[in-house]
Amino acid sequence: MRYCLRCLRIAALVQKLLSKSINYYLKEALYIIMNKEEWMSLSDQCIMGTYKRFPVVFTSGKGMKLWDTDGREYLDFVAGIAVCSLGHAHPAVSEAIKNQADKLIHVSNLYHIDTQIEYARLLIQQTALDKVFFCNSGAEANEGAIKLAKKYGNDRSGGLKNEIITMIGSFHGRTMATITATGQDKFHKGFNPLLAGFQYIPFNDLAALEKAISTSTCAVMIEPIQAEGGIRVPDSDYFKNVRRLCDEKDILLILDEVQVGMGRTGTLLAHEQDGIVPDIVTMAKAMGNGFPIGAVLAKDCVATAFEPGSHASTFGGNPLAMAAAKATLEALLAEDLISKCRLRGSYFMNILNELGKKHPVIREVRGRGLLIGMELDCEVAGIIKKCMDRGLLIASAGPQVLRFVPPLIVSEPEIDRCIEILDDVLREGA
Repeated sequence: MRYCLRCLRIAALVQKLLSKSINYYLKEALYIIMNKEEWMSLSDQCIMGTYKRFPVVFTSGKGMKLWDTDGREYLDFVAGIAVCSLGHAHPAVSEAIKNQADKLIHVSNLYHIDTQIEYARLLIQQTALDKVFFCNSGAEANEGAIKLAKKYGNDRSGGLKNEIITMIGSFHGRTMATITATGQDKFHKGFNPLLAGFQYIPFNDLAALEKAISTSTCAVMIEPIQAEGGIRVPDSDYFKNVRRLCDEKDILLILDEVQVGMGRTGTLLAHEQDGIVPDIVTMAKAMGNGFPIGAVLAKDCVATAFEPGSHASTFGGNPLAMAAAKATLEALLAEDLISKCRLRGSYFMNILNELGKKHPVIREVRGRGLLIGMELDCEVAGIIKKCMDRGLLIASAGPQVLRFVPPLIVSEPEIDRCIEILDDVLREGA
């Protein structure tokens, strides 16, 4: 009997391996049959045109590298826009996803979820916040933070404190509430009327903030560094003064750490370097190393404003996302990537500043950790395309700012290669 069971298990394993092999070769055959232009044509037929996509179709990645349908290799300094901090196909994250998928992918938040509880505890242990709400993206996280702040303000004031101050040049997402919170006209175009209850002021201007606060203000919402707004870093004492002002006026401080969090700036959360504790923090992007997840963290006294029925997310905190996020955070800590980020970021910034001495087109290099912007005297779209043609992926943060957000595993030789390609492109001109 034992022998028969063993034979059945071996047969099942062989069948599984054969199935995987067949699927692999079918996929490879599809890539051979369809060329890049055919893939892009099919994309245009089937997918809404919400992105101006580059002419490339990626099929696989490993670490710092990506490969396209033609088998061409690229050095990735975009990382899914600050998402894949551990690099592509990190073994610990891939294994965690595979293992969890074999056990349980989804169960409703009507029930307690063990992986959600485990990850929530780990996340809270690493921060100065007390409670967490899980969702699926940065926009959802910011939407949740806006709702929490309004609910908290309304509950405590009898409905009188429900307005939020945000910054000119900010970016908070693509939902109606978060594009309204975003202080950039280009994101508002075509979506009027926007929601009421938001006011925009200049970033890094304490006097403007103090003047804008009224009896209706419930919160101030700020990015520790404006990423989409051009990699804008505030004065060193700005956030300490903002925190003081919020305390004096009895309003909440919300920090949008969707892009700058999870070690990107050299600490797990960027605000740690400012020596403050916000009331609400939003996170997403790098939390799952590419697996969709977002989170709203809050102090306990603020989190209590959310009661059963106040807010929800069907897929938020599902077992698969939690397994990916937990593996990501554990790898980030175990591999000491946050301190490496500070070292690599400093190295990168120094070399970019040296490059600025060679090329007058470079106005300024700014950033923190491995969130770096290079402002030029010209449009950067052509430079990004020429770099891609040479096998280097970089992004923009506005029409005249190059954005460098590589995986935190980036090495000095890979930074050197990035600089070498960029130097050649700048020498040719945009």
